[in-house]
Amino acid sequence: MFANLLTSAARSVGLSTVMRAAGVLTRLLPISQPTMLVGPGASARLGQAINDFGHQKVLIVTDAMITRLGLTAPLIQALTAGGTRFVVFDAISADAPVEQIEQGMAFLNAEGCDAVVAFGGGSAMDAAKTMALAVANHKHPRELVGYFKGWRAPLPLYAVPTTAGTGSEVTVAAVVSDPEHHRKLVIADTRLVPRMAALDPNLMLGLPPDITAATGMDALTHAIEAYIGHWGTDYSDRMALSAVTMIYKNLTLVYVNGQDLAAREKMALAANYAGQAFTRANVGYVHAISHQLGGLYHTPHGLANAIMLPHVLRFLSPAITAKLAVLALRAKVGKKNDSEAVLAQKFLDSIDAMNARLGIPATLDALREKDIVALARAACREADTNYPVPLYLSQAECEAVIRKVLPAHPPSKPKVRKIATKRKSQATVG
Repeated sequence: MFANLLTSAARSVGLSTVMRAAGVLTRLLPISQPTMLVGPGASARLGQAINDFGHQKVLIVTDAMITRLGLTAPLIQALTAGGTRFVVFDAISADAPVEQIEQGMAFLNAEGCDAVVAFGGGSAMDAAKTMALAVANHKHPRELVGYFKGWRAPLPLYAVPTTAGTGSEVTVAAVVSDPEHHRKLVIADTRLVPRMAALDPNLMLGLPPDITAATGMDALTHAIEAYIGHWGTDYSDRMALSAVTMIYKNLTLVYVNGQDLAAREKMALAANYAGQAFTRANVGYVHAISHQLGGLYHTPHGLANAIMLPHVLRFLSPAITAKLAVLALRAKVGKKNDSEAVLAQKFLDSIDAMNARLGIPATLDALREKDIVALARAACREADTNYPVPLYLSQAECEAVIRKVLPAHPPSKPKVRKIATKRKSQATVG
């Protein structure tokens, strides 16, 4: 046992040193920030701005539900009024599978589009980013996995998020799924940051409570993991802590009353700030584990983050007590005269309380004991090679953390019914 602890500690020190060195390099990377349009009607104003760039034809990448709800209407009306030609590809589904990316790329090429608007939640954002980069480089998305795998910059990118979670409108990454191999593919390139983005709270008013909760906890996870890692800067810390304050103040408000326009706008800004923080400071074990859960079980990313967050933080807490104390003060769940240990515990307890208020389950129904070893192995590999975490988990430790969310009873096998469906059109031309 003692030998295992020594081995784990030595490994942690070695990996930490490498990641700290990598962090020095990341501080030198130029990461642009998009021009932000914020407030009710921002999506229409973005359309007006796009008109001035003289694109031949714009591809709007979204999902079928957003099209049905008419959320793209203000943008489309502005493009039409300004004479900008556009087409809509709305076949993106949860996790943005590679096959859909391929379909979108073929559609983009066939239509001769020279710019892309990402319109929707994280899946649409990541799909649009991947298409823009893959088409510009004449590469399959799998060839772009990793860091800076494209020689050419992506096609001009614009973004309209419809959830307050991923912060993809300011991040350097795109995450898509590979259903064939049950894994997530991460593509990172500083040029993936859109040129302009619209944070329009009007588009978020109709979000159901469960999606509001999961996406809000996704943003909170981004902020926390960016703050507790080793790559933080004064700027990323400032953005992360501001995001935490705003989320604690506004997430419950929009969960209870989804029509609270002011709180929706605050949550959109909080997700944006958290995105700015982690695109510079990166994330950690919550994401490393959640990516595996999403790849194997198709668990929504924000939900997976919310479920895993308290358990990962509790394991890491001895190494991050001082930072947890700061987070407690910024979340206003503790008092300045409390000790660091007390503040840290109050913050950990507050996440449990937040999850309970938002109806986040304590366990993951899909998780199976037989999968935990492989899930932990993949999560450790992802964290070891990508993330500047404050403490590295051994295989056994990671398994123990994942096992915390194992349901009391194994999931029942769903009944399969064959349903005849008609193929729906995937494109709209305007």
